[in-house]
Amino acid sequence: RQTKEGWLVIDSADVVVIGSGAFGASAAYHLARRGARVAVLERAALASQTSPRAAGLSSQVRATPALTRLAQRAVTKLAAFSEETGQPLRFTRSGALKIARTDRDAEQLAREVGRGATAGVPIELISVAEARRRLPILGERGIVAVTWSPTDCNVEPSELPIGYCRAAEKLGAVLLPHTPATGFAIGAGGVEGVRTPRGTIATRVVVDAAGGWARLVATGLGGPLPVVPTRHQLLITEPIPGVGPEFPIARVIDANVYVRHERGGLMLGGYEADPLQVDMAALSPSFDIAELPLDIEVLWRLARSVSEQFPIFQDPTIRVAEHRGGLPTLTTDDRYVAGPLPGVPGAWVMSGCCVGGLSVSPALGEAMAEWILDGAPTLDLSGISPVRFAGRELDESELRERCRHAYATHYRASGAGPTTT
Repeated sequence: RQTKEGWLVIDSADVVVIGSGAFGASAAYHLARRGARVAVLERAALASQTSPRAAGLSSQVRATPALTRLAQRAVTKLAAFSEETGQPLRFTRSGALKIARTDRDAEQLAREVGRGATAGVPIELISVAEARRRLPILGERGIVAVTWSPTDCNVEPSELPIGYCRAAEKLGAVLLPHTPATGFAIGAGGVEGVRTPRGTIATRVVVDAAGGWARLVATGLGGPLPVVPTRHQLLITEPIPGVGPEFPIARVIDANVYVRHERGGLMLGGYEADPLQVDMAALSPSFDIAELPLDIEVLWRLARSVSEQFPIFQDPTIRVAEHRGGLPTLTTDDRYVAGPLPGVPGAWVMSGCCVGGLSVSPALGEAMAEWILDGAPTLDLSGISPVRFAGRELDESELRERCRHAYATHYRASGAGPTTT
């Protein structure tokens, strides 16, 4: 119903999803598709915070068989996104190169090829000459080994969460932008409602997919969530002659740098050794990710670190068309955290994107909807459940240091490679 001021309000829902980024929007869509009455609360404009600032890359060979299956399912759903939802999504199956500059990283690549073969993900070691044929801007010096993953893809990140929001709305979900969750009604049996500036929504199920604010929401629900919002940046150049969408994604393991085509130019991003970590509780309630301070020199340092492999970024005529950044949440083990919030019946969490949430969100949202509605997901999410942190609480300084390390060693931490970047 609408108030006389034109505000849309809802008195009850089967599930209230907090956050309309890739995780929350996907969960809302898949829940609504199953017939659940869903309300989506978003403190800002819909799908406007970290998700549209992502890089939009996929990588399917992961550290465990379960994570690999999750990433495989996600790519399948990304390829069928427009057909399934009726919403636009720029999808490019560009394939991906992963580059080792040390013997240690070459051994990691060999292990990834083995895991890919076991999981049925096409991936192979190729020569530097073959890699350069696929990616002509790649230099030939300093490369020990390269893998080629032909089925990996990239997408336009801004289209995914808003597409899921609109598709969920068509299925009956109620979208409430500029409506934060201000508190929770918790009874003896667990969650009973979510308070908002427009009133309380009665519900027995809450999904905390609040991005950088997820830890604060979990605290309000009464459960710990050991994640740290951490700045991640990328740049996109002006168009460069000869650069096209057929260029594969490229990643350099030890430098933690990725490069891909974007809008006729090149995208470059990566993981610095000492990233900015943000305490969301210390920020103004009106803080928007657009206000996050950025530092482009971080990206130029990363570009210089791969100057032999990507000399094009040392060209003084290169111009930056866009510099953007967001606040993905990091966990100590560099893996997602998704499932029931321990100790709070009816409370669920989707967080710990670890700069890799957007392109896995189709599969994770689908699996979370199954878990909530059926009692168990088809895919095995036990390895990323919040219960893995129960009884292992860290003090704040140790939590931040472990999350910093996970970020700074992202391409090496588990041998899994990234999902989104």
